[in-house]
Amino acid sequence: MKTARRISATLLATVALAACSDSSEPTNAVPYRWITQQYTLVPVGYVDKQDLPSEVADEIDDHTSAQDVDTTGDTVFLRYRDDIVAVAPYQRGSQIEIADYRTGYQRWSGKLPSTWPHPDSNEFRGGGPGAGK
Repeated sequence: MKTARRISATLLATVALAACSDSSEPTNAVPYRWITQQYTLVPVGYVDKQDLPSEVADEIDDHTSAQDVDTTGDTVFLRYRDDIVAVAPYQRGSQIEIADYRTGYQRWSGKLPSTWPHPDSNEFRGGGPGAGK
């Protein structure tokens, strides 16, 4: 009986500590599932056939707030913890591309704001559990 109490106390303490932990790390992940349900899949990502990139980016950001949003020309970039979402013009609507931060940074580096950290820098803390910390 004492063993059961110790296990219960340990589990409760673990849960309490986890709930009270203060993490300064951003917890927002790209709303991938929501995007896949809202927009039409095409070979180059997803499309919204009628809304402009700024409108689509606002919809995505309203669903899950991005760490940062930047517009370069007519493309809107949303920065999430481990990913970048690019929303660009596509026919009469928008094309949505999701890339992991490193790939997106390399692909769109000339268009991204200089305030977004390089994925190899100490300022970048994405990459999942244990990476870059």
